[in-house]
Amino acid sequence: MDVLARRQGATADTAHEAATLLPAPAPLEMPTQRLDRYVADLPREGEGGRATAARLLVTLSTTALAALLTYEMWRVLEVGRVTALEWLMLALFALNIGWICLSFVSAVIGFAAGFGRTANGLRDETANGAAAHRTVLLLPTYNEEPQQIFAAAQAMLESLEETGGGDRFDLVVLSDTTDPAVWQAELDAAHRLRREPGFGERTFYRHRLRNEARKAGNIADFCRRFGGAYAHMIVLDADSLMDGTVLLELDRRMAADPRLGILQTVPRLIDGRTLLGRMQAFATWLYGPVLATGLAFWYRDTSNYWGHNAIIRMAAFAGQAGLPELSGRPPMGGHVLSHDFVEAALVRRGGYAVRLATDLLPAGGSYEGAPPDLPSMAARDRRWCQGNLQHLRLIGARGLHPLSRFHLLHGVMSYVAAPLWLAFLVTGLLLALQAYLIPPDYFPEGVYSLFPIWPRIDAERAAALFGVSLAVLLAPKLFGLVRALIDGGVRRAGGVLRTVSAFLVEVLVSAIMAPISMLLQTRAVIEVLAGRDTGWRTQRRADGGLRFGTLLRFHRWHVIIGLVMAAVAWRIAPALLWWMSPALIGLILAVPLSALLGSARVGRALTRAGLMATPDDHDPAPVIRRARELRAALTTRAPHAGDPIGRLLADPELLTRHLGELDPVTARRPGEIDLHLATARLKIADAADPDQAIAALTPEETRAVMACRRTLLALAGENRTATLPPRRIALIDQH
Repeated sequence: MDVLARRQGATADTAHEAATLLPAPAPLEMPTQRLDRYVADLPREGEGGRATAARLLVTLSTTALAALLTYEMWRVLEVGRVTALEWLMLALFALNIGWICLSFVSAVIGFAAGFGRTANGLRDETANGAAAHRTVLLLPTYNEEPQQIFAAAQAMLESLEETGGGDRFDLVVLSDTTDPAVWQAELDAAHRLRREPGFGERTFYRHRLRNEARKAGNIADFCRRFGGAYAHMIVLDADSLMDGTVLLELDRRMAADPRLGILQTVPRLIDGRTLLGRMQAFATWLYGPVLATGLAFWYRDTSNYWGHNAIIRMAAFAGQAGLPELSGRPPMGGHVLSHDFVEAALVRRGGYAVRLATDLLPAGGSYEGAPPDLPSMAARDRRWCQGNLQHLRLIGARGLHPLSRFHLLHGVMSYVAAPLWLAFLVTGLLLALQAYLIPPDYFPEGVYSLFPIWPRIDAERAAALFGVSLAVLLAPKLFGLVRALIDGGVRRAGGVLRTVSAFLVEVLVSAIMAPISMLLQTRAVIEVLAGRDTGWRTQRRADGGLRFGTLLRFHRWHVIIGLVMAAVAWRIAPALLWWMSPALIGLILAVPLSALLGSARVGRALTRAGLMATPDDHDPAPVIRRARELRAALTTRAPHAGDPIGRLLADPELLTRHLGELDPVTARRPGEIDLHLATARLKIADAADPDQAIAALTPEETRAVMACRRTLLALAGENRTATLPPRRIALIDQH
């Protein structure tokens, strides 16, 4: 029997002794929640009359505005007899404009509420002496760059030390990495971080050999095995970064309110080096606070969780947020992908509050990265789309707060809106085509009239409606700009002229990008509904430009669709082509536009010109500067990327360390067949020497060998056992 598999039966203490980077075992029960029934353990307190009034205000305002615009659309169409296509167009308009009106109303509230806020939300004394509880920072990673992960980890720990309250925080890197070279680099970086003064007892690393249920399963595995040692956990993402003062403030708030289950910050985007990256960072800095403040006004204690940069009460999460596996096969069945919305809904169902910490926005201190180019953004959106459409199966779960159901529905609509808009545009084109190809029936059968019925629309009213709809769509961005001009934010971002210029460029480029995003998201929705699973791919964060051929293959259908629609519009009427040109330009020029957006050279030019800049560019927080310094240093000192098994066999000490860090709990179970490992063993047996065997292994087989103590020791030779410490030899012999 495989040595690693036999270790499954070892006690928890023995497993911890053998795996020096693992935290001490502290099991915590985390039952899988049922969706078909629910009996509350903790009564859900009412949120009071203010919450009800706020939600009523938003609902009535949104409904009134959407109804008014829909009525105006009906007036545009009802000049003549309303045809079936026009009724379809009206219905599609009503569906789409409702969600735009909701964003507008939330932004109006956020804009108004922002004038009463000047403080940064932080207490003067962030470190209030010793605390009886412990809090853990969780950093999940999946085939990410180790230098970025561990640079951020060290920067956050150092920032916590400077606050004076860092002694109650641990940090655990939770790896689901499958790339053997990245896995080995993570181990190198974890041991290096452990050797830093003061961090040895507070930094840990766990690599799952069986990465079930993706990120949600990664977090749940930690909670079940180690969560009992911690009162709170701060969940991060692979590109997350948080300042120590904000971390300490989140911990203080959580400790002060036992009914608070999740407290979500609003992260800013940083380190965008391409045009797209800088645009996203600029937009989230300028527009994000207005919308987030408005949402927090009516979300209150039933806010949402975005999966990272948030603090969570361990007992609330473990007791309420154990995710079930959905019946059926992916994409609509299987593990819950967009787990964060569901976890927030379940925690709220359990009687705990879920809040947005928008009062911390002026302080900053919560950061994340952004996709560098359109293909990377599309890959992320494809994964999110599948997860959000799964929510259709969860909206009806028993016991959920009505607003939690709305969050799930809103997540669905964030992607379904794209095909709805596409259908709206196509319907408009069909109406024009119908008028061009089909002779009008001026005296339809069954309609008695002395005068002919002219099939036409009110052009003047249509133009006015277009202008009003555009204003409603762009108003949240304008509110953000005005707010920054008033509170002095533009001075910290390079001045009024540069900020206004960047605002205009961002609006223009976003408008040109919008049709491409619409088609990408429409395709994602169609693929999910057709049963295509997205799988689990590494998110691309590097800012190296993609080749022209890659972009041409990626955007070819966008260009073709744009050209076909342009030809049809021109054939019907040149004026129609003129009206459709804002949507068609982006599609026809998709390839060069995508190259421009993903260009680091353009991003550097913007940096030199001071455009698309944020306060974090001009005066980055100390934790940002420190993370960048550490990342550069770690990249310089990183060991040469070679064959990972070859490195282990060439260095007995490295092999010893690697064997000691294998996680027995997530290893191959006794009697379980691992095809990659079985194939690797056959190749090793047939090879003339270890070098030949290693060269023949695929990445999957290499990982399987690295996860198997017995196979590694066989490759190393019997003399390698002599290099192991006596305690390790005893464990191997025993199991």
